[in-house]
This record gives sequence, C-alpha cells and structure tokens, in this order.
Amino acid sequence: MVVTTNAPAESATGPLAGLRVVEMGQLLAGPFCGQMLGDLGADVVKIEDPKRGDPLRQWGRDLPQGQSLWWSIVGRNKRSVTLNLREAESQTIARTLIGTADIVIENFRPGTLERWGLSYDTLQADNPGLIMVRVSGFGQDGPYSQRAGYGAIGEAMGGLRYVVGEPTSPPSRVGISIGDTLAALFATIGALAAVHERSVSGRGQIVDSAIYEAVLGVMESLVPEWQISGYQRERTGAILPNVAPSNVYPTKDGQWILIAGNQDTVFGRLAQAIGRPELATDPQFATHGARGANQQKLDDLIAEYTATQIAEDLEVALEKHAVPSGKIFRPVDMLTDAHFQARESITSVHHPVLGDVSMQNVFPRLSRTSGSIRWPGPELGQHTAEVLSGIGIGESELAELRDRGLA
Repeated sequence: MVVTTNAPAESATGPLAGLRVVEMGQLLAGPFCGQMLGDLGADVVKIEDPKRGDPLRQWGRDLPQGQSLWWSIVGRNKRSVTLNLREAESQTIARTLIGTADIVIENFRPGTLERWGLSYDTLQADNPGLIMVRVSGFGQDGPYSQRAGYGAIGEAMGGLRYVVGEPTSPPSRVGISIGDTLAALFATIGALAAVHERSVSGRGQIVDSAIYEAVLGVMESLVPEWQISGYQRERTGAILPNVAPSNVYPTKDGQWILIAGNQDTVFGRLAQAIGRPELATDPQFATHGARGANQQKLDDLIAEYTATQIAEDLEVALEKHAVPSGKIFRPVDMLTDAHFQARESITSVHHPVLGDVSMQNVFPRLSRTSGSIRWPGPELGQHTAEVLSGIGIGESELAELRDRGLA
C-alpha cells in the first residue's frame, strides 16, 4: 500500500483510512465513486480545472448564497486541488501526485488520458500497484466506446428506461441520476476488489465500469425472460402485474402509503385491518391467482378505504396487524421520522457559508470501523497548496503556476 504524505489534519475514520485516491473527471459517476471511498476513510484528492472546477458546483434547483447543495454531498471528504490538465506542466504534476496514490478515478471519454500523457501504462510504470478506475458511458473498448456517454443514455440502453413509467406513457426516468450512481457503485466494488487482489499479487489493474453495463447488471432476469420464453417486460406503473395487493394508495390527508399484502396470510390480516374480513374468503380474492386476476378491483376497494384514513393512523393500524406498509417519504418525513433519527440516517454537517446542512449519512455501517463525514464539498482549490507541498512544490513555484493558469 502506498504511504500517503501530508494527510489532512482532520482524522479519517473507516476501513479505508490510509488509502489515497486521486479523483479526476467531473459531474457524477466518477465523483460519486470518490465520495463513497472518502466516506469510508480514504484520503480523496480531487483534481479540478482552475477556472471552472467541477460543473456540479453549479448544479441544483437552488443555489443558496451561490452554494450547490449537491456539491456539498458529492464533494464531501475530498481535498480540492486545481490543475489545468490540458497543459503539459500540469500533467507532469498530476503524474507525480498519482505516483503517491493507491487508486486513481477518471470518467473522461476513453482516450483522453492517453492524449494527456497519463495512460495507465505510463502511470503504472511510476507506481506498479496503482489501480485505475475508469468510468464511461460504453466502456473502454467496443464500437461505441468513443461516443458521448451520459447516464440517461446508459439507462436507456441498459434496459431501465423502457420499464419505468405508466403503461400508457412513453418510457420515463427514475427521478435521480441512477445510471451514473449505479456505474459508481460498480466502480467502487471493482476498486475494492482490486485493492484486495493487490494484497496478493502486489500489482494494480484497470477497473472498467460502463454505465450501460451497470444498469444492465441490475435488470434481474429481463434478458433470459425474452431469450428463453419470448416474454418482454413492459411498463406497469406502481404495480407488479398479477401480484396483488401491492400498490400505493391515497390517504385522507393527501399522502400516499405503500401496502404490500400479496401473500395469502398477509392479505387475511390486511382484510381485517381495513374492516373487510370477508375479502379473505371471497373467491375473487382468496388466492394469489384470484387476486392477480382481479387486481384492479381489489386495488379500488383498498383505495376506497385508505382515502378515509389519516396516513399516520393508517400506518399504526397496518402495523398492528403485521401488514407490510410505509408512507411514501419526502424530505420533511425523513427529517422528522423516529427511525431515521434513531439510526442517524440523516446527519448535520457544518458548512462554512450555509451553516449546518442536513445530508444522508455514510452507508453502509461497519460495527468497528465506521466511516465519517469530515467536511462538506470544499471550495475550489482549497487544498492545492497543502497537497502539492507534499510532492515538493513550494509556495513560490505554486504562485508561478497560478499566474500562468496551470494551477
């Protein structure tokens, strides 16, 4: 393992403490991989363009006091270093910095690092144990590798977009950048697997995470269902066809509650909970197959009842009868929910401009070496002097690099 130098003053906790990551690239897929590694204790040094930084710094529906709340999360636990990677001198500095790293993350279009003289072969010559995580739309090879690959395109090609939405509507989106996030999750798993393998072989390797393949990887049995039986999954909205009741239902106070009572015994308890015990023995609903065949009628009966109930009271009644259910949570629900509070699923992080900012905590939890959030997304170039001094660049040299737009 590479011994890091000039580590940040804040003590990192977590199983990856002592691991150094250099993150290049921008927006979401690569940076989310860096966020997860940083959450688990790695020292993540993020290289950004001196003039613009990561565009995610300007993303979000609202920019209070000019600050991106999105960046405060994706940039957390990272040290920001500015280098103009399009210039040879900055590329040399980046190469030196990567020589101190265990992992380097990049999500440029394939071939970009090679044009900058930062190919894996070049970097590995300096650092044989280096693991390079490469996140892209279509992977590092193949006929589509040079195409622009955004998360939305990967979601479309990986099969997700086709099955999301109402059956009468065009293919929809999930509501978050799920393609980028999935690619980052697979990239993180690959990076950790490569770190483990390196402990045996002493050698690094490339982790190639393509967005469309990450989406494809979670599509369950979609492909063999078509290949073997000719069954094509279609958009079904909030239901799973022929599995009932399992849907979202309205409440009197304008909320929605999800009820999953499709097993025979559970449905019997649900029938009791809504004051209709006779439904459990009604031939239209008594078996799984019958409920599936009469799915719409059953959903209408349940919705007619839930629409007369306050969501909180309905939750209590369903829980009393051991019926799996839950409100459709919004942020206001998350911030006030007793279970979220007990587990500290949402934590408060101090931001130098915005004060205390609520955000999701570090997941998953480890019993002995849990990760932590040391600081939110930093200012552009906040740690340039701190990090570059660790590889021998003094104040006067750094000032000259900044004057020339290189750092």
